[in-house]
Parts: sequence; C-alpha cells; structure tokens
Amino acid sequence: MKKWILLTFGLLGLSPAFAQKGTALFPQVPGMVSYTYRNSFQKDVAATLDTIKALGITDMEFSNLFGKTAVDLRKLLDERGMNCSSFGVGYPDLQNKMAEVTQNAKTLGASFVRVAWIPHTGTFTPEMAQKTVQDFNQFGKALKEAGLTFCYHNHGFEFEKHENGTLFDYIVNNTDPNYVSFELDVLWAFFPGQDPAALLNKYPNRFKLMHLKDLRKGVAGNLSGGTPPTNDVALGTGQLDLPAILRAAQKAGVAHYYIEDESPSIQVQVPQSLAYLKSLKK
Repeated sequence: MKKWILLTFGLLGLSPAFAQKGTALFPQVPGMVSYTYRNSFQKDVAATLDTIKALGITDMEFSNLFGKTAVDLRKLLDERGMNCSSFGVGYPDLQNKMAEVTQNAKTLGASFVRVAWIPHTGTFTPEMAQKTVQDFNQFGKALKEAGLTFCYHNHGFEFEKHENGTLFDYIVNNTDPNYVSFELDVLWAFFPGQDPAALLNKYPNRFKLMHLKDLRKGVAGNLSGGTPPTNDVALGTGQLDLPAILRAAQKAGVAHYYIEDESPSIQVQVPQSLAYLKSLKK
C-alpha cells in the first residue's frame, strides 16, 4: 500500500508530504513597512535593518528616510542584500515635490510610490473624492512617465456611503487604471466595516500592494481612520479572516505584501506574525 501511495503521488507530481501537511498558503516571506520599526529607525537605521534582516525579511517599504539621503539608505540596503520595493510619501510631496519624489524613489530602487492619507477636515465628502480623483490621475501619469507606479493606501475614512457603494468605490472607478493602483491596508478596510477579501474580488488587478495587519478582538470600528496602536495585534490573533484575504489577494494580483504592526509590542508580535503566515495551508 505504501508503494502504491508513493507511486500515485509521484505520477501527480506531488509528494507524500503534500498529502500529510498540505501546501503553504503563503509560501513567500513578506516585506516590512518601515513604520513598524519607526522608533528604532529614528535611533539607528543600520542596526534596525540588521534586526529586520535577521527575521529573514529583505523587502522594505519606506515612508521615511529617517534623516538619511536616498543614496545613503540605498547603500545600507545594498550592503545587506535588501531592497526597497515601495516608497511612501505625503500628499503635499506629490503636489509640490514630484521631481524630488521621483528621484528618491528611483535611487532607492522602488517600483511603487505610495501615499497613505488624503488631507481633509471632518467627514470625507463627494467633493473631496472628486478632487482626489483629479489629483491621483495627475500623480499617476507623472509617475508612470518616470517608470513608477502610483498606489493609494486606504485609511478607512474613504468608505463613507455614496450612491450604491462608497467613496472608495467612486475613487477606484473614476481613476485611470493605467495610472492609479492601490495598496490595501486590510485593517483599515475592515475597521470601517468592509470585507477586504470582497474588495480584492471586486477590483482585481487594481491592488498591487498589501499591508498585513490584524485588529484586536472586541474592538469596534468606525470611519475615523484612527484607532490606538495597541489595537494592532499579531496576525491570526485578531478579528480578520487572513486566510480568505490572502487567497483573494493571490487571485487579484497583489505583488508585494508587507507586515505593518503599529503596536509597542513588535519584538514579540512580528515573530508571531511571521510564524502564523508560515503555518497557513491551502
């Protein structure tokens, strides 16, 4: 019987281990958002990169140069066999410093330029969303001409109801897919009441990047775009259905996944999150 099992799996191109354990749902090593280690980066960039590299992580998303030039930061990455795939900037930087943003992103070796907040006061409105669409199309066109891809990272407030959907739907549907892509922050989709997996299924190929996070059990969300950092918990210990999200993300064409943990407990939680991702099976 054992020989028959081995022969059967061999013909199928599978190993007995596949039958016993299943294949990994998330076989790759995720990247890291610099904000997770923001306090450490502010003190010692090189030592912090060593800490991240020791976890087996080599792909970075930076949204701060931490007092370094892009040239200096790229040198530190190269010395460690690490890379920066995405460079996060502020909305005003894209409005007023596009040449500098472009140069820094290319120096770092990034393929994506990401913005994570739309400046606004009070409730996010349809008029604000209309202006956002115009700006995003302009930002994206300029960045594409420089060989870069623009991504917007949702933060929760964009999910105000609008017509038959939300203002986030309005932004996705009215931006040019040739110029504008998205980074799905799964916590900031779930927190305002959305289903991250459903968003991925609804807009395949629009989400290029993803922030992997989890929300403490028992925490109720809202449309504020804010929650205490202590509500970020290790992946798999909170409210989000991460296996379903990852399956949808793989079908939707997400290219880079980054762990973002805003909590003060990253020394414990980041290793837990990595172990959780490694444990997932299809």
